Amino acid sequence: MLKNNFKYILFLLVLAMASCAKRGSITGGLKDTLGPELKISFPKNFSTDFKGNEIKLTFDEYIKLKDLNKQLIISPPMKYEPLITPTSVSKYLTIKILDTLKPNTTYSFNFGQSITDNNEGNPYNQFKYIFSTGAYIDSLTLGGTVKDAYNKEVESFVSVMLYEVNDKFKDSVVYHEAPRYVTNTLDSLKTFKLENLKAGKYLLVAMKDYGSNNKFNPEKDKIGFNKQFISIPNDTVYELKLFKEVLPLKVFKPIQASGNRLILPYQGKTNEVTITLKNGESVLPSITTKFPKKDSLQVWYKPLKVDSLALAFAKDNYKGKFTFKIKDQKKDSINITPIQAGFLNFRERFTLETATPLTKFDNSKIKIINKDSVSVDFKTEYDDFNQRLFFDFKSEPSQKYTFKIMPGALTDYMEQSNDTLTYTLNTKNLAEYGNLVVNLRNVKRFPVIVELSNEKGDVLAKEYSESNTKVEFNLVEPAQFWLRAIYDDNKNKEWDSGNYLEKRQAEEVIYFSTAVDVRANWDVEQVFDLSIPYSPEPKKKVDKKKKPVQSGF
Repeated sequence: MLKNNFKYILFLLVLAMASCAKRGSITGGLKDTLGPELKISFPKNFSTDFKGNEIKLTFDEYIKLKDLNKQLIISPPMKYEPLITPTSVSKYLTIKILDTLKPNTTYSFNFGQSITDNNEGNPYNQFKYIFSTGAYIDSLTLGGTVKDAYNKEVESFVSVMLYEVNDKFKDSVVYHEAPRYVTNTLDSLKTFKLENLKAGKYLLVAMKDYGSNNKFNPEKDKIGFNKQFISIPNDTVYELKLFKEVLPLKVFKPIQASGNRLILPYQGKTNEVTITLKNGESVLPSITTKFPKKDSLQVWYKPLKVDSLALAFAKDNYKGKFTFKIKDQKKDSINITPIQAGFLNFRERFTLETATPLTKFDNSKIKIINKDSVSVDFKTEYDDFNQRLFFDFKSEPSQKYTFKIMPGALTDYMEQSNDTLTYTLNTKNLAEYGNLVVNLRNVKRFPVIVELSNEKGDVLAKEYSESNTKVEFNLVEPAQFWLRAIYDDNKNKEWDSGNYLEKRQAEEVIYFSTAVDVRANWDVEQVFDLSIPYSPEPKKKVDKKKKPVQSGF
């Protein structure tokens, strides 16, 4: 009996030890998703009659600062940035004010999402510390949206500013002085809200402030503004459209690029500028062309042996002159490059780009032959400024064209002629293209430019309408297109930016709400209501199985 009881007790002990030795997973509980909170501050948040120069903030957990220089918005801005310490992990922050505070003014320190907990990085979202040097906290607000005047999407971190309109106010205030109030759209919002404002009359401005100094630099920054001054309080929701100003024409000193060419850098627009090249008092024959993809002109001249030359320029009241040394350098050689290779689309003209400007053309030495060895009639057109030669001819589908350019057909400014050039291009079947008809609705005025662009905003095709609300894009390469319409108010067939000092807004651009899918062998009709503003939406997954109604050519 005793022996059996001993065995039973031993069995229980072994079983208990086995249970204790069983492995298990150690959990740390639920993940922390809450941001830190302010526990106490000195002086208290929303204090009035603020007299000191130091603020101490205590939080309920250890915090760290993230992108403080981007996230922190102090309104009104301070001439000298406050010293905020420590930058390491701590439960405390000290703000040392280095500027002289204005009397009877409400100050706001908006930390955005820069204060996060140490462990999980949860932000203390839009934490504000507010105080007044006067007897009360200003409480008025103003809100609105920020858009880009031309592009579909606006950049992040756009500053929105209010300048007080008083006896000392001048329009030039945006270039030289800090605003009375400022806020920021941060990285995810395109709306703004200015808070703790004082009643008064203001200039409302939005700025993509690349210098981060609250001052407008037209060489780099974008600006948007409300044309009329605004009065606060009011409940209007304002819309500000950012644009990059076209700078006034400025010509910089020429750079010798070769033995027969100068590079002339500039800013602004050079249309109708007159360039004169001189050797002493003698005017030298020259040609001015555009330097590809750069804000520079090319001034071509016949090679000559001189120590120096002079270049004069004039446009309206803007005039100037440069004198510069000339070195013995290698001369430019004729070089001709095709823009297209392999295929020629029906909306394109076969184009040759020339490294030197052409001056003579002998079309009798040029032939276009199809795949049946039949010559095709053609005409040529030369764009002197951009150094491009276009071929106009009636192209047929599923055809092969060979361009034969015999020696001497093309002669450049330096009397150099081409060697034999041969290019072969194919055209596609019509079924490989799509057609898009855009029916405009609620057009406020004409003319209107209608553009097809890709996701990046690059223009792939455009049409100009002076009265017709039906705009056709025939034989376009299959793609997803973004539609935009431009009210061409000055009728120059291009979009024009605005100017702050002239109080001129950029020409109005309207985007269609979604991308338009044009596929091969499809005819697509799309109604474009210009009274409906574009509003960005989160991207949705496309159901590839779902197809619109298809019709052949």
